[in-house]
Amino acid sequence: MTTSRSSLTSAYLLLVLTTLFWSGNFVLARATHASIPPLTLSFARWAIALLVLLPFGLKPAWQQRALWLPYWRRLLALGVFGIAGFNSLVYLGVQETTATNAVLMNSFIPILIVLLGALFFGIKASALQLLAILLSFAGVLTIVAHGELARLIRLEINHGDVVVFAAMLAWALYTLLLRGLPAGLNRLGLLTVLVVIGLSCITPFFLLEYASGQRAPLNTTTLITFAYVGTLPSVAAYYFYNLGVARVGPARAGSFIHLMPMFGALLSVLFLGEAFHAYHAAGIALILSGVWLAARANR
Repeated sequence: MTTSRSSLTSAYLLLVLTTLFWSGNFVLARATHASIPPLTLSFARWAIALLVLLPFGLKPAWQQRALWLPYWRRLLALGVFGIAGFNSLVYLGVQETTATNAVLMNSFIPILIVLLGALFFGIKASALQLLAILLSFAGVLTIVAHGELARLIRLEINHGDVVVFAAMLAWALYTLLLRGLPAGLNRLGLLTVLVVIGLSCITPFFLLEYASGQRAPLNTTTLITFAYVGTLPSVAAYYFYNLGVARVGPARAGSFIHLMPMFGALLSVLFLGEAFHAYHAAGIALILSGVWLAARANR
């Protein structure tokens, strides 16, 4: 009994750290948006992550090549959406929007999974789930319109919010595409393969950005930023999340993502001086209400 309780406690701690690391990624990207170009940050993140992963993931990836090679099209899509697309779009989005807005929109991902699953993956959605989608989408609109209906009518929506929303779509597709992979795939080996694919997609855009003269200064701040995004939110958070799922199940582990709005808003206020407005609270309340409804519908 003691061992089981200890295992659960450690799993919860790892899941809390996961969401904290992911929230820190958003805040740090916003903090350095004026000095580190977005695709440079994305390239550096996954180049460092790959160097960290190779000693642990290369061998199982090679040994299981007969298991994952038949799924190469799906892996290509996963690398594009989950590694290259999601992270690059987030870094592009926070060039123009706040870290608070960006991290709050993460809570809409479970609803997007339900919506896209119903539209494109043959997963049936109930009337209650459709209501949940509408409720949560109202929350997202509340955040991006700053709580002002007139902004929506005039289509005065921050471009960065739209880009971050596109990143949420990419992550929802990534999650849905994971469902069809063989259960026996080694998770570190799989992540290594996906990072190779994602990094291959990012590299041409990074080189174009670099050739255009957008370059990060090689100073202490840049190096610390690269070291953080390339290790904690990339390798450590993914690994902790996988362990958490194994110990407490995917549903309970996934619910920890909803700690990100709290962590993100707190870190943004503390380190970026961003204000937390009433429309942020209203938006996240609507989003989480939709998530709660969706969870009831799933049960």
